[in-house]
Amino acid sequence: MIGKLKGIVDEIGDDHCIIDVGGVGYVAYCPARTLAGLEGVGAAVTLFIETYVREDMIRLYGFRTALEREWFRLLQNNVQGVGAKVALSVLSTLSPAELANAIALKDVAMVARAPGVGRKVAERIVTELKSKAPAYAGEAAGGIGLKQELGEGAAPAPVSDAVSALANLGYSRDVAANAVAAALKAAGEGADAGTLIRLGLKELAR
Repeated sequence: MIGKLKGIVDEIGDDHCIIDVGGVGYVAYCPARTLAGLEGVGAAVTLFIETYVREDMIRLYGFRTALEREWFRLLQNNVQGVGAKVALSVLSTLSPAELANAIALKDVAMVARAPGVGRKVAERIVTELKSKAPAYAGEAAGGIGLKQELGEGAAPAPVSDAVSALANLGYSRDVAANAVAAALKAAGEGADAGTLIRLGLKELAR
């Protein structure tokens, strides 16, 4: 089984790339975010690979990070109705951190932004992966607990009020929650909603 490819980009297509490894070209199907991150034909690249072997097909799926590959596995192994195509679409639209945040906040609309992912599938993703998201949050790990509290309606009133206020100003719930989390860290657990909103806005203005 192939777990990683390290070579030279030989071709970049709409949904795949070809990586030349010692003169052998490997076709890897990738999320759009992964393809967009390639530096171009002739550039060196390392892709983390998920290998699918079936009776009629061997297919490689490539990702720039091991965390993206883990989400690819998680989506297919834990959510009914999610296969490789849907998993790639989700990871083309959202980074691992964005996906973890959306699940924690129960932001079905955010997940449903991915092409081919209807609301029912997005709801299943949010529901089935809510307990697993924190372990795969990556750079979002620091604020994932607060976002889960917000998603479950269990956050302290000043926190939820501050997030709602920032969201009403046009910020996404994810961005608003990040700002309030930073404000809470600066102001302390006993801060009121007004203080959190003021510090949150200052954070967003940076």
